[in-house]
Amino acid sequence: MKIFVLLPRIPYPLEKGDKLRAFNHVKHLSESNEIILCALNDTKIDKQNAFQAVQPYVSSVTFIDRSWFCRFVNLIKAFFNGKPLQLGYFYSKKAKKKIRRIIDENQPDHLFCQLVRTAEYIKDLDIPKTIDYQDVFSKGVERRIHTASFILKPFLRMEYRRLLKYEHMIFDHFDHKVIISKPDRDLIPHPQKENIHIIMNGVDTGFFKPIERPQDYDLVFTGNMAYPPNVNAVEYIAKKILPLIRKHKPDIRILISGATPDKRVRAVESKNIHVGGWVDDIRDSYARAKIFIAPMQIGTGLQNKLLEAMAMKIPCITSSLANKALEAKPMQDILIGKDPCDYADHIVSLLEDQKFANAIAENGYAFVYRHYNWQSQTDKLEQIIKSGS
Repeated sequence: MKIFVLLPRIPYPLEKGDKLRAFNHVKHLSESNEIILCALNDTKIDKQNAFQAVQPYVSSVTFIDRSWFCRFVNLIKAFFNGKPLQLGYFYSKKAKKKIRRIIDENQPDHLFCQLVRTAEYIKDLDIPKTIDYQDVFSKGVERRIHTASFILKPFLRMEYRRLLKYEHMIFDHFDHKVIISKPDRDLIPHPQKENIHIIMNGVDTGFFKPIERPQDYDLVFTGNMAYPPNVNAVEYIAKKILPLIRKHKPDIRILISGATPDKRVRAVESKNIHVGGWVDDIRDSYARAKIFIAPMQIGTGLQNKLLEAMAMKIPCITSSLANKALEAKPMQDILIGKDPCDYADHIVSLLEDQKFANAIAENGYAFVYRHYNWQSQTDKLEQIIKSGS
C-alpha cells in the first residue's frame, strides 16, 4: 500500500514525543508499505541530518518551511475566523497547495496525518484517511488555564473552546481515528469516541537498556524543556518538592536535562539543581541518576520519558495524571506522588532502601518490556489503515 504521511514537524531529531511517535510509525510501516513523507517545519534544524535519518524508510520526503511572518499572519487569521490558534500556526494556503500537488503526483492509497494541527490540509479529500489524535489538545489547554498568568487565561479559555469544537468536528472527516491511550480517548468530545483505536507508544528496548554510569545525581527529569507541562513539572520539583527533601537530604542533587530550557526552567538552577540543555545521548542523563521523577501536573498523553527510564531499570516516581495513560501498578512497577509530601517520602524511601529501589526498577523494566513495543503497536496501526472500517 502507498501511504502519504503528513506531520506537523520534521520527525528528527527525536527530542519531542510527537516526533518520536511519528518516526517509529514511519519506520515500521515502511517494512511492508511505500511511504510518501511530508513534514512541516518552523525551526532551524540540520535538514540534511534529518533527511538521512528518514530516507531509508520513505520513497519520497518533502520538508515544507513556514516563515515566522507566515505563522504570524495565519495566527491572526485564525483568531478572527474562530479556528483554534494551533491550526492557524501550522496552516498556510501555500503549504496546502504543495501538499495537494504531492498527493496528486503520487496517488497514494491512504492518507495519514498526525495531530489535529495537520487535519485541515487533507480533511476534505476523497481518499481513505486516518488521523492520529495522539493527545487531546483541548484538555491539555484546559489544564494550563489554572496555572496561567492573568493575561494568558482569556486566550487559553478561548483556545480550549475552539479546540473542543474542532476535535469534535474533525472526527467525522476521517475513516479511522487513533489515539495514544484510553484516558485520552475518553476525553475526545464526540459521542462515537469508542470507535477511536488505541495505539500506544513503544520504547526501543534495544537502545534504552541499563547502562553503567557514575550516579552523580539523586534525581533526574528529562524532556523538551520549552514544553509548558515540563516547565510546570520543573517548577513543581524546585518549589514544592525540593524544600521538603532538603529537610532529610540537604545535599540532594537533581539533574534537569532536555532541549531548549525555558527561562523559568533556568531560573530554578541552584546548588541542588543543575539545568542542562540538549544532550547527544539522553541515556547518559538517565543513567547518571538514582531515581527518575516526572511529577506531571498538566498535559495529556503517554510520557515517553517514563517508558525510557523504566526500560533502563531506573526506579520512577510520577503523578496519577501521567500514570492514567501508562497504567503501571503503583507501589510495584512505579511510585505515585499525590502531593509534594508524598513525592518527598517516596524519594527518601528509594534513596535509603536499595532493596526497595531495585524491586521498583526491576518491576518497571518488566512492565515496559511486556506492554510497550513499537513493532506490535505499529502492526495494529497498519491493520487499522488497511481495514475497510
